[in-house]
Amino acid sequence: MPITETEKIWMNGELVPWHEAKIHVLTHGLHYGSGVFEGIRAYETDGGPAIFRLDDHIRRLFDSAKIFLMKIPYTQSELIEASKAVVRENNLDSCYMRPIVYLGYGEMGLNPLFCSVSVAIAAWPWGAYLGDEGMRNGIRLKISSWQRHDPNALPPAAKGTGMYINSSMAKVEAVNAGYDEAILLSPQGYVSECTGENLFVIKKGKMFTPPTSAGALEGITQSSVIRIAKDLGYEVSIENLLRSDLYTADEIFLCGTAAEVVPVSSVDDRIAGDGKPGPMTKAIQSKYFDAVRGRLDTYKDWITYVR
Repeated sequence: MPITETEKIWMNGELVPWHEAKIHVLTHGLHYGSGVFEGIRAYETDGGPAIFRLDDHIRRLFDSAKIFLMKIPYTQSELIEASKAVVRENNLDSCYMRPIVYLGYGEMGLNPLFCSVSVAIAAWPWGAYLGDEGMRNGIRLKISSWQRHDPNALPPAAKGTGMYINSSMAKVEAVNAGYDEAILLSPQGYVSECTGENLFVIKKGKMFTPPTSAGALEGITQSSVIRIAKDLGYEVSIENLLRSDLYTADEIFLCGTAAEVVPVSSVDDRIAGDGKPGPMTKAIQSKYFDAVRGRLDTYKDWITYVR
């Protein structure tokens, strides 16, 4: 999906024009994927643009950096304020945001310990990641031939830039085969996650989502969905799932910052339920969109107003 350019990007402490946010070709992160990032959304609310779970996203950014021994040269509070400034200065009512921390120019080689650390935050308008039609009626999934990486090979708890080539290969395989999205399995054969989303399975009125031990990222949208589901009176269990659990599910949906909450119509051509968004999925989807737009006092702690 093409990026819609905005005016300013926050880069290493200052707002610079979009086309001046450049890096050197010998930037370490370009060669070795040495960086961490977040995806965040801001939504239009009655109180102006508000960023969804901003503090939690910035906290996870710092956790990812810590895993890779990257020292971010700013505090969490400074990056929170910078994130708000990017939305404000670009006059955006709603947008997708991309904070990224990466090893910069000056050192080359596999030892990253002497590299400088750079930080940038961009924001631009971005609609439904998996399409408006998918959001309404469900998407088709394929279990990928590519596995999610083993936790002792690459740490799935971190949103590392280079690690996402694994997701990219799975995504391309699925799209080229005529599907909308891919599901990755762990090396042990358990359901892990999709290329950029956590996954929920509903069977006999109970919700299930894979654990981090299966290679799934501990999703911020995932935790939001769990809280919403419990508030709606649904039972939620975090446990290992097999691909056969997907084939026999009554409902399936995905969730993530970019994707939001998206129903699934089929997995490997096995129809999920009756192939339409189920009642529990629709209830959670509706409540989620009310929450991110500041319509529910119960979840007001999730949003940070920009102005």
